[in-house]
Amino acid sequence: MPQAKISQKYQIVIPKEAREEMHVGAGDFLIVESLHGVTVLIPKPKKIGRALRGLSKGLYSKGYLADERKSWPD
Repeated sequence: MPQAKISQKYQIVIPKEAREEMHVGAGDFLIVESLHGVTVLIPKPKKIGRALRGLSKGLYSKGYLADERKSWPD
């Protein structure tokens, strides 16, 4: 299992295998989430719209949104 060491400046080097798996390189941004002692690094999407596209597909039943819009006052 690859390891990373924290430098005196609190920096780490992400192992090559992890960088390749995440498809990140120099200058890319990572989202850092920590909870209960576990930290996860997630590549920040270059285009947030593209990353969010389709996430709500199937969330509402067919015709639900149309019915809701009809209930709005004019």
